[in-house]
Amino acid sequence: MTLREHLRELRNRLLKAVGAILLATVLAALFHRQLIGFLIDPLPGCAPGRLTGAPAADGSGHCGVIALNGLLSPFSLVLQVSITAAVVGASPVWLYQLWAFLAPGLHRHEKKYTLAFLGAGIPLFLTGAAVAYRTLPTTTRVLISFTPDDATNILPVDDYLALATRMVVVFGLSFELPVLLVLLNLGGVISARRMTGWWRGMLMGVAAFAAVATPSTDPVSMLLLATPIGLLYGAACAIAWCNDLRRRRRGASGRTDPAGDAAESRGDAVASRS
Repeated sequence: MTLREHLRELRNRLLKAVGAILLATVLAALFHRQLIGFLIDPLPGCAPGRLTGAPAADGSGHCGVIALNGLLSPFSLVLQVSITAAVVGASPVWLYQLWAFLAPGLHRHEKKYTLAFLGAGIPLFLTGAAVAYRTLPTTTRVLISFTPDDATNILPVDDYLALATRMVVVFGLSFELPVLLVLLNLGGVISARRMTGWWRGMLMGVAAFAAVATPSTDPVSMLLLATPIGLLYGAACAIAWCNDLRRRRRGASGRTDPAGDAAESRGDAVASRS
């Protein structure tokens, strides 16, 4: 394919992905009340007539009072929640479009992994979103606990939902790390040797990313994000080693794999320099 054909293919894939997200946004807007209630549910609510420093309605400690500020805030809130729900709900479509754009660059025998990638990428994204939702109660309780006992904490709902939606999207995308690494390995971009050589920097990067992505200061939320990403990175390295071993066996039998040979040579060069 020429450069123009590649750009045309990229444009078509982007249009399909964006179209699916727009359609899902419209559908999510029809159920915006249920979605907003679902996101606000982890927030510790105040009992009637109590201040923020008083115990929450469920007796779990501090609580928060939800409020909307501004005439356009309700509309912005609905739009934000609808778009976020659309990105999550339309993930099967845009993940498929991403794979369909990258798949022609792979060898014929590697295209059989398409369904495996879709079957792994979609549940991983949704699992990351679910982990984010499960950490929201801990995050909100820790942050609200800094409120003085004699003060009332009025929580703008758009600020809270911005935090919630950011955590959902960031957690979901971070859980796609093993899919991306295995995809690069199958394409011959990186080898398993190079991936395992990154483990020190990767662990430090995962810890730093977890500290930034989780706005609360408690270690529980950071561990809930960092631990699964670290385990998924290890699983991706194991899959890459199996794939490279398969390539070596194919090479020994006389069937070459140019992409795999290139990745192996680059990995050996990096290992020799380190």
